[in-house]
Amino acid sequence: MILVLHVAVVLASLIYTGYVYLSPSKPKIYGAYGLIAATLVSGGILTYTSHSPLLSVCMTGLFYLGVVGAGIFAAHRKLAKQTHF
Repeated sequence: MILVLHVAVVLASLIYTGYVYLSPSKPKIYGAYGLIAATLVSGGILTYTSHSPLLSVCMTGLFYLGVVGAGIFAAHRKLAKQTHF
């Protein structure tokens, strides 16, 4: 059950980050941060309960954080350009 929840949160986070990039605002960016936190919490619980190898989990998590972080960074820059014409 936690695996299904974790995958759903990860996919929602990736899709939502794309939406935030297309239409950035501060509340939406905060929502993306919340989805990142939910992903990390569910991933931690999943790792603890399934006794997964930590190295593979960390590599996958770092890749996810890199993709989502780049999207949020780009949304921040886009929002800054819109507000400081």
